Amino acid sequence: MHVNDLNQRHSFGGLFRGPLILALSALAIASAGAQDEYLAGYLIVPTGGKVDRNFNAGYSMYVPAWPLLKAYPGHRFQTGLPGTWMFAQYDAAAPKDMYSDVEGGLGWWTDTRFPTETPKFIMGGVGPNFSEIANGPAHGAGSWDDPKGLYGVAQLSPWLLFPIDGLNLKQGTCGELLGYGYLNLPLCDAKSTTDGAQIPTGGNSWTLFLNANNFKGPVAFFTPHFWSHTAVKDPRLAGQLLDTRPVDPNRQVQMETQYIPCRIAKASNGESYARISPTSFPRNQGSRSVLVHQDTAYSKQALWNSVSAWFAGGPPSSGAIDPQGVHVRTFTKGGYATWEIRSRNSDGSEKKIPLDWNSFATPISIDPQDYGYEWKPSTTKTTGARLVTLPEYFHLEKGLGNAKAKWVPVPDVPAETGLRELRWDRPVEPKQEVYGTPDESGSSWKRPGPVAGPFKAHLGDGTVVTYYWYRFADQPALLNAGLTNDERERMQEKVVKLHRAWPKTHNYLPPPKRGKLANLDPALIVKPPKGFEFGYVPIATRQELENH
Repeated sequence: MHVNDLNQRHSFGGLFRGPLILALSALAIASAGAQDEYLAGYLIVPTGGKVDRNFNAGYSMYVPAWPLLKAYPGHRFQTGLPGTWMFAQYDAAAPKDMYSDVEGGLGWWTDTRFPTETPKFIMGGVGPNFSEIANGPAHGAGSWDDPKGLYGVAQLSPWLLFPIDGLNLKQGTCGELLGYGYLNLPLCDAKSTTDGAQIPTGGNSWTLFLNANNFKGPVAFFTPHFWSHTAVKDPRLAGQLLDTRPVDPNRQVQMETQYIPCRIAKASNGESYARISPTSFPRNQGSRSVLVHQDTAYSKQALWNSVSAWFAGGPPSSGAIDPQGVHVRTFTKGGYATWEIRSRNSDGSEKKIPLDWNSFATPISIDPQDYGYEWKPSTTKTTGARLVTLPEYFHLEKGLGNAKAKWVPVPDVPAETGLRELRWDRPVEPKQEVYGTPDESGSSWKRPGPVAGPFKAHLGDGTVVTYYWYRFADQPALLNAGLTNDERERMQEKVVKLHRAWPKTHNYLPPPKRGKLANLDPALIVKPPKGFEFGYVPIATRQELENH
């Protein structure tokens, strides 16, 4: 589930159509009819019966991270690994013309500046109808002159640096599980005004929790102001967004793919053939891929109640989830794929013809808490010890009668098409721009400013991140969150308690019942400077290629 375009109706609704540079042999370039086409679609994950609406205080799930493509194909590439959409819950039908949610997850996006074959993670908060987008601390839509989500996420963890370009996994991650989700924490008090207007701001702080091998716990949260301030201009939104509303526990789970490169060519007999870029899935249970594990919904009893009582003067909350507030969703039989090869007709209209997915993959509910695919060895191949690669060659089978046309896998294609000679190498692209933040002396980045730094983190994606330590309440996101000094100081007191009581090594999300946990990029695990151990957070201010 991926967010990068304000004009998108849905997270993948508006496809970026920038240039793609793909390495081809001379024969492939000269082959008659070779075209720049792409593969796109969804893998639909079926879930069991309705979850009780009281499990509306957040969710978590475990998803494998792996290199979907053998070689990163350029900045037109956009696809997610399995994920979900977290929408607000309503007592009746959802309001019309008010699309707003949390999506994001693991994947690759057209605006990822420093991509690798290993996926990254973004938070993906969507303001009403994509008017604003917040992907992480200092990462979102707009510009610093006109931020549209750049201040929407506040850093919470003192032990994990969140890069501007997205959260990195350890390079080479291949099938290991990342646990993630959002739980509501009582960090902010609800208030009756927003930016001086008589518009309420709720007290929900939807907080990203991670469970990785080398880091566990809360990371960052969407400020309530990110949602509520849009109602200042459009009062009908007041009280309708995620700052105020709980979340709907009956979420869709899908894998959404917007662009995988492929080529189509015709043989001399008029038959059409296609070749897709080598596309793989994790082989983590024999000939099967577990794609989603332990999809869980939480009630307030899971965590909110104990933390709220703690902040009100009660005993400390350990941060551990109360099992009485947990509902693990089940997966059912079924599910399907909508992957299709998209091309252009002679009149410029788009042509969409489905892949015969069922000829090489069978969706399965491995057990009630695991969903994935079983791969047919006659059409797929094992790549290394941990991947299975889909068929690369396809033949267009024209529909007869009521049957529709479809792309059917074949072991080979005619040499005259030139498709055999395609080389799916990583393209040479212009060097990506530096991610920077405001440097003016009067900006919220400088007044009151950091307490320590600068520091450097050298990441596995080839970038270096410059970061500083800020007092939690004085970080730029909170200085731009419509809070008074007193309101920020009350938050500061709560966060000091969290930092003292919740280390990065304890279990917060319920641990997985199978599989190995992925590692985050080790360079992101940081240690607060002496004297700033509690109540201070690392904030990235710049990210650039190591040799920029």
